[in-house]
Parts: sequence; C-alpha cells; structure tokens
Amino acid sequence: MKLLSINTGQKQAHQNKGREEITGIYKAPIQGNVPITALGIADDFIGDHKNHGGVDQALYIYTEADYKWWEAELGKSLSYGMFGENLNISELESGSLNIGDILYIGDVVLQVTAPRIPCGTFATKMEDPQWVKKFSAAERPGFYVRVLQEGALTAGMEVRLEKHTGETLSLVEVYRSHYDREGRVEGVLRKHLASPLSIRMREKYE
Repeated sequence: MKLLSINTGQKQAHQNKGREEITGIYKAPIQGNVPITALGIADDFIGDHKNHGGVDQALYIYTEADYKWWEAELGKSLSYGMFGENLNISELESGSLNIGDILYIGDVVLQVTAPRIPCGTFATKMEDPQWVKKFSAAERPGFYVRVLQEGALTAGMEVRLEKHTGETLSLVEVYRSHYDREGRVEGVLRKHLASPLSIRMREKYE
C-alpha cells in the first residue's frame, strides 16, 4: 500500500441551506514533507470543532478503491481531497478495516477510530441535496484516525496495516449501528465500548 496524496483545506465560505457557513472541507493535494501532530495537519482548517478534529479524529482518510467505486457510480473522475479527506491510500477499502487497526507510514503511526458520518456540509460541497443518503447507503465511509506517533509524511510513502487484536467491531458495523439505534443489542454495545473508538462515537453508546 502507498500514501497517494496529502490534502489540506483553507478557510472558505459557502451557502448551506440559505445560510453562510465557514468550512475547511474544500481540500486539495499539497506537496513536500508534511508534519503530522496529535491534532493532525497544522495548516488544515477545521470549521466545525463540535463534529470534526481533535485527537480522536486527527485525520480523515479515504481509500483509492472506494474512490474508484464512486467514480464508476457517478460516472466522473474525482480528484483527491474531493470528499474532504486528508490522506488517500492505495490497495485498501474502508470495509476491510476494524476499529483499532494500525497504519504505519514512515515514523507516523495511526489508529482507526471511527467511520465518517456524512453531513449537510458534505452535501453542499457535492452540490447534491441527496448526497447524505447516497453516501450513507454506499457504506464506504472512509475513516478517522488518532495519531499514536507523530512524524512527517510525503506522498508516495509505503503504508503498512496491522490488524487490531483486541475486542473490536468492523468500521462498517459501527457505521450501521449509528443509523440503526433499535439494533444496538447489549453485546454489540459492549464491543463498541471495549474497542478503541473515538470519543464522539463512544458518547453515543454510553
């Protein structure tokens, strides 16, 4: 696997349901050596700190395989950063990951913490009022990570995946349970709370 692209966004305003919104979702690839800290990329603007950013959602990653699926579905090419992600990785699908899985990229160590839950800002970015429903139904959410070890990243670096060996759930199981509140049986809830889940997702099950 390889790190294909590193993407950041600057402060930008757009109209979301008739009101002005300040967002950092409009991201584009950047070149060179990019420092990665516990809070992600310093130059990446976050407009909604309630739902984005923080140590448990330091970076958002989307995979090449999931992008190719969307390109076939939408019938058009998609540039890296289109979904507001920070990193793109080859030879990986979000559906194959579990909460707690580890990614090694050079000196940087990342841990999968949560799926991305689509929002109205994302729909506005995609210029499609039905986008949240479409993205949710596809079950290709991409994923957030926490930074276990800081360092610097450059596009083209090798990526190594290490599967989590403790109690966990798949990324897709967590994604589904976000929408299916009635299906949150006790055993599944225990797994959620035992896994290295992000604090925002954890609060939904406690």
